[in-house]
Amino acid sequence: MANAKFESSQPKAHPRRAAPLMTKRALQITCGLLGLIPVVTGLIGLLGVSDPLYSALPRDVLLDSSLRFLSGVWLGLGLALLWALPHIERQTTLFRALWGMIFLGGVGRLISMAALATPPAPFIAFTVLEIVGAPLFVWWQARLAD
Repeated sequence: MANAKFESSQPKAHPRRAAPLMTKRALQITCGLLGLIPVVTGLIGLLGVSDPLYSALPRDVLLDSSLRFLSGVWLGLGLALLWALPHIERQTTLFRALWGMIFLGGVGRLISMAALATPPAPFIAFTVLEIVGAPLFVWWQARLAD
């Protein structure tokens, strides 16, 4: 009986407690660094076909308009991710929506690879982050969620 009393007085480990490397602070730092990518590239992308990345493209008004629009959406996604950082454990819906959009962007890249060709190496790395990383970030945040 003494054993049962001793066992029940011990604090129970929280079943969803994060591993030491998967803390709230680590998620905030990682997402903060990753959130800067769409902010910076979104701002640059607002240059449209004048963006150095797209300088080889024709100066077409529809292409330019689409690039600028999508760059604005990309910039907004990055700003929303940065906004969620202070209370990341409570921003589950927003966090999942943002990483869901990133995942869908990765699906678009995979379709492009299948339909056209393999892009340069950095874009393959982005695709891996979008397809593999997005679900991992959602899982990580779920472990920390209130």
